[in-house]
Amino acid sequence: MPYLRTILPTFCLFYFVALASAEDKSFYSPVIQVDKDNHRVLISTLGSVFYIEVPEAGQPHMDKLPVSGLVDFVVEMRGNGQLPLIKTWKVKSGESTCMFFNGKECK
Repeated sequence: MPYLRTILPTFCLFYFVALASAEDKSFYSPVIQVDKDNHRVLISTLGSVFYIEVPEAGQPHMDKLPVSGLVDFVVEMRGNGQLPLIKTWKVKSGESTCMFFNGKECK
C-alpha cells in the first residue's frame, strides 16, 4: 500500500507534464526560407530564427508561402528535440494561392 501512495502521484505528475509539453503557440513571422526537400519553413520571431515542420497535408502547398511575406502560424510545440509542427497558417501580407491552410486543405 505505501508503494501505491508513491507510484500514483508520480504517474499523475508525468501525465500532466506530458500534456503541458504538447501546447499550441502562435507565431506572426516573415517567411525567410521554404525548405521543400526537408518539409520545413524558416521563420523569425523575437530575435531568433528557427525552423517549423510542415505536416504531410501541407507539403503540397508549402511552396505557395510567400518568402518575406508575413504569416500567422499556429504550431504544436513538441518536445524531445522535434521541430514545432504547423497546425494552421494565415498569410497576412504577400501574394499566395494558399492564403489559409486549416491543417487539411488550402482555402
